[in-house]
Amino acid sequence: MRHVHIHVTGIVQGVGMRPFVYREAMAHGICGWVLNAGDGVHVEAHASGEALDGFVAALSEHAPAAARVERVDVADLEPGTWDAANEQGFRIVASQDQTAHTTLVSPDIATCDDCLRELFDPADRRYHYPFINCTNCGPRFTIIRSLPYDRAATSMDRFPMCPACAAEYADPLDRRFHAQPDACFDCGPLITWREAAGGMELESSEATPAVGDTRESSDAIIERCVELLEAGGIVAIKGLGGFHLACDAANEQAVVELRRRKRRSNKPLAVMVRDLIDAERLCHVNDAKRDLLAGSIRPIVLLRRRAVGMGDSFDALALAPSVAYDLPELGVMLPYTPLQHLLLAAAETHGMHALVMTSGNLSEEPIETDDDLAWEHLVAAGIADALLGNDRAILSRYDDSVARVVDDAVMPVRRARGYAPQPLPLPALASAAPCVLACGPQQKATIALTREDANGTSVCFVSQHIGDVENGATFDAWNAARTRLEDLFDLAPAALSCDLHPSYLSSQWAREQAREQGLPLIEVQHHHAHIASVMAEAIAAGQLAPNARVLGIAFDGTGAGTDGTIWGGEFLVAGLADFKRTAHLRTWALPGGAASVRDARRNAFALLGELGLLERPGAAGILGSLDEQTRSITTTMIERNINSPRTSSMGRLFDAAAAILGICGTATYEGEPAIELEAAAWRALDGENSHFTGNQAGVSASASTSLDSLFRYVLTTDPLSGIFASDLAKKGSPDTLFAANMSAEHPKSTHLGSSQTAFATQSPSQKYVSELTVQAASDNPLILDPKPLFEALLSGIEAGVPADKLALDFHIAIARASARIASEICAREGIDIVALSGGVFMNRLLLRFLTRELKDAGLAVLVPHTVPVNDGCIAYGQAAVARARLTQIASR
Repeated sequence: MRHVHIHVTGIVQGVGMRPFVYREAMAHGICGWVLNAGDGVHVEAHASGEALDGFVAALSEHAPAAARVERVDVADLEPGTWDAANEQGFRIVASQDQTAHTTLVSPDIATCDDCLRELFDPADRRYHYPFINCTNCGPRFTIIRSLPYDRAATSMDRFPMCPACAAEYADPLDRRFHAQPDACFDCGPLITWREAAGGMELESSEATPAVGDTRESSDAIIERCVELLEAGGIVAIKGLGGFHLACDAANEQAVVELRRRKRRSNKPLAVMVRDLIDAERLCHVNDAKRDLLAGSIRPIVLLRRRAVGMGDSFDALALAPSVAYDLPELGVMLPYTPLQHLLLAAAETHGMHALVMTSGNLSEEPIETDDDLAWEHLVAAGIADALLGNDRAILSRYDDSVARVVDDAVMPVRRARGYAPQPLPLPALASAAPCVLACGPQQKATIALTREDANGTSVCFVSQHIGDVENGATFDAWNAARTRLEDLFDLAPAALSCDLHPSYLSSQWAREQAREQGLPLIEVQHHHAHIASVMAEAIAAGQLAPNARVLGIAFDGTGAGTDGTIWGGEFLVAGLADFKRTAHLRTWALPGGAASVRDARRNAFALLGELGLLERPGAAGILGSLDEQTRSITTTMIERNINSPRTSSMGRLFDAAAAILGICGTATYEGEPAIELEAAAWRALDGENSHFTGNQAGVSASASTSLDSLFRYVLTTDPLSGIFASDLAKKGSPDTLFAANMSAEHPKSTHLGSSQTAFATQSPSQKYVSELTVQAASDNPLILDPKPLFEALLSGIEAGVPADKLALDFHIAIARASARIASEICAREGIDIVALSGGVFMNRLLLRFLTRELKDAGLAVLVPHTVPVNDGCIAYGQAAVARARLTQIASR
């Protein structure tokens, strides 16, 4: 007989771990007990050595699907340290809160198949109950108040179980054994309904909402909601982490009205469909995307849309044009709560197969979570016509996650419900600070807290997506997310990290806290954080050595540089602790700063002026789009350096191209011109696809339509149609394309015609010359000069080349030029790994083109898969940099 204590750590609470342990103990003949504690699940086990070996192996090998077992530590008990009664039978004992809160909490889990069958089974006592759940599904992190995870520590504590639910809860062999949100119509949460003035069919009012306290009244509320949606109404619907605003996705008038009320004129809207069949009627779905759509997380998945009425063999669903306009991708999700399943099923009986489901808030404000505040801010304010709420409190605000599949691998776009706060691994470092609080960026903000565990592993708790921290309400949400993680996991920051930008609210808060509390503060350059996030992920996964250096290509819209300019088109040779700027996009003035971000025409006007191209005939369109006064004021601002910061932003370069080509001149949401430019390029690529397919006689249909094959085809068949400088359109020596920064006093140049160079040197005074050479010995950054590219764009406009074709050519030119300068730097630095990060790489076309070019050059490419490529990765990157720098300081 052997007597042991077993400690199981990881995501082991809220996932049915204790009933699973109980069943395995019964199967293996184990006596003893199991309990939840703040640091995981503890087991005392008494059995033969052989039985214990099998039992311990089963704990990790057969754990519940929602669990993530990280360690199973087994220690023999000293004689006399256990109660002999524990050697008889096996039991689940009450949870304890006497240990450190180091266990992990499961994110919310989509409704499981078993609960779904019961939800639509008329013979089941939970038939049509909108909150059905079990140990394998349902709310978790959004309802938890503290650890250990027990009903009393959740927002379910106000719902005493009825005898039937209590019996299930107490039965170790039942699927709902210790399912903390377990409930039914008799004892659990209930849906509620309130309509704005004029719609009182269910006798609802502001003070007395209708309550679905029986199956019949609950069904009546759902039916009324669907009727209102069918009539073109907009309903605020409470979900797991906040409210959605819903309308019929096929009703153009309803979608346009939703956009007007929400003040979201152009940004694409996500839709929810009932099942995979309807998802495939809307979009192209392969196996990887199918798994993501229908899995336990159920994020919004960005999918390529099907063409309606274009001979597609599928019975394609028609959506209102205003859902996503002409964008090639559509955000699609499947129901993940019982209420959503009921709503979509009822909607189908009314002929509605897709509902717009967008965040329940006014644009740029945090998502609503409280019923009364949602009524005030959404219904009373005139955004929604009715509110479908419930009486179960949401304790953590969570948006829907957004993801896409690239090369059959998931890439997160917004990490929130279903993913956060699952911790991410960090590289193991000696003498690392016990806890670093990384305060994140301004846009797409998250926060991160690190923890050094006793077993030598290091993890980072990255919060859910918070939004753009640019106002008091969002900063309050930022603070709430921070304190929630600190309190729940007992984390006390010993050091702080923030963005280098002087004006970010989160950075200002970090500097103030560091002063007040005497804590070390590590300020991290924005683009270094981007690259460090990719490196940290790769190091933790064993793909990169801890002391490795990579070439990081960080392309985005805005990031404070170390030289006082706005960076965004950066090539950095980087380690975790430091970096060297080895190349960047040529800078130009951004008149009005943020005003030129919103108005890409001003940005384009400034760029063409800087490049000396405003007199070209192809620039007539952008000049004509701005009135004379705007042009005059803009010119004066640049000449006098009035609020006209210089930028090397690749995001702004894409915006300028979109404006010059007449594709999109003003941004109603972040990145709109660049997004529209990519959409135009995809349309041109579809045309190339037709040409490509026609030239692939004898090649199998599957191969000839392969996107990868198409990219290779486009990249190798004169993609620039002769409009670009000859050296950009062919594989040439990097020496003809790159030049190093040289001093103005000693320009040592050999003549090169301007048509033969895509990059120019930049003197300290920011003056450019047209005849340059390569100064290979220089330590200064290489400069990527976009002048030849924009000369070619303007020539294309003058020649009548379609804007879509020029948009595609622009993408290819950027990819090729970036790959060539990367190859030059890697050869010089002895590096063979390139890391890509930054919001510009949300552009699938550029990402695929550049990745292909880099790999063809013999370089390995790293992209993130646990955090977004956009600013959602910054807090994780800041944490990685801060730990590395603090470790360096400690070792001195």
